[in-house]
Amino acid sequence: MTHHDLLRELQLKNNSKIVLLVADGLGGLPLTPGGQTELETARTPNLDALATRGVLGLSTPVLPGITPGSGPGHLGLFGYDPLEFRIGRGVLEALGIDFDLGPNDVAIRGNFCSLDAEGKISDRRAGRIASDIGKKLCAKLDKITIPGVEVFVRPVKEYRLVIVFRAAGLGGAVADTDPQKTGVLPLDPVAKDPGSQRTAEIARQFLARAREVLKDDFPANFFTMRGIDKRPAIPTFSEVYGLKAGAVAVYPMYRGLARLVSMDVLDAGQTLEDQCARLEQSWNDYDFFFMHYKYTDSTGEDGNFPAKVERIEQLDAVLPRIQALKPDVLVVTGDHSTPSKMKSHSWHPVPTLLAAETCRPDACTRFGEQECLRGGLGQFPAKYLMTLAMAHAGRLEKYGA
Repeated sequence: MTHHDLLRELQLKNNSKIVLLVADGLGGLPLTPGGQTELETARTPNLDALATRGVLGLSTPVLPGITPGSGPGHLGLFGYDPLEFRIGRGVLEALGIDFDLGPNDVAIRGNFCSLDAEGKISDRRAGRIASDIGKKLCAKLDKITIPGVEVFVRPVKEYRLVIVFRAAGLGGAVADTDPQKTGVLPLDPVAKDPGSQRTAEIARQFLARAREVLKDDFPANFFTMRGIDKRPAIPTFSEVYGLKAGAVAVYPMYRGLARLVSMDVLDAGQTLEDQCARLEQSWNDYDFFFMHYKYTDSTGEDGNFPAKVERIEQLDAVLPRIQALKPDVLVVTGDHSTPSKMKSHSWHPVPTLLAAETCRPDACTRFGEQECLRGGLGQFPAKYLMTLAMAHAGRLEKYGA
């Protein structure tokens, strides 16, 4: 019996409400030995009060020592083992912008980037160009044609784009072209299996044409390809948990993650205030809400410790609006750690807070990494977080006689 089989068997119906608030890249590191992380530095009176009546721990997104992408990180939080369900980021981005992926489609997440005079990457995100610029560049790329293939290029947000190749028999196992560092040439798209050779060749042709099309558009004079994949079959959230779920997310990728597991993706506006308003408006329509906050991750990737602290404080400030709805279970966590010190995702366990009337008290009074290390949840695989939330919501029957 699998984990999901067990949950299908034990799920109970009631009127409880669960909120999963994900602060992307929440976990951090101190800048100096013995110092405090971004979360520990931030003034978070509301999260601290919640921690006092809840229970804390540290979740491991994939396995100890493994640095997760946002896709595996979120799938783990949703209770899908990231080692079993491997989904390319291109699929998630395409679903996030409501692109209807079919069985002959290969989806690719693109990042506009800057190339110097030698063709080396000088900025992996093209200075984080505005969305309206990205939209114009995508319109130019969408005119590229490849014989025997339908090509679709769509803007996502800022420097992000989606490319879809549609043709019979395409494989999705092609390596990224992003070298994950500057001062080097973009990588070639290389097939990982024989069935994806044609896809890799199509990608090479498209990239060659794109370089010519974008040559005069510095700082976004090229792009890298990431997360090349086809849409997989995956059990739905309602099937596994018996929950009607709504997603309150702004960024397309996270909307795509929710859509992948068949959550209803709600119009969430652009700001935290918009998201809270949508949560309030939809409160009576769903059992479960996934609410996503991006900026704790992007500030960490920028290496901006003070900005990440400020973004955590902004999240703390809206917490009373969520609590005013009186969710039976409120979980606050991240999909992975993004320490400003490292300017990237990391393998460090993620601070996790679970508040419910049925919590067993621990001695923690602040929400931070050191407190979570001694919290009552201990250190646990993120894929079991939904099981804990379901149990605290009274939505699981007893197992066995």
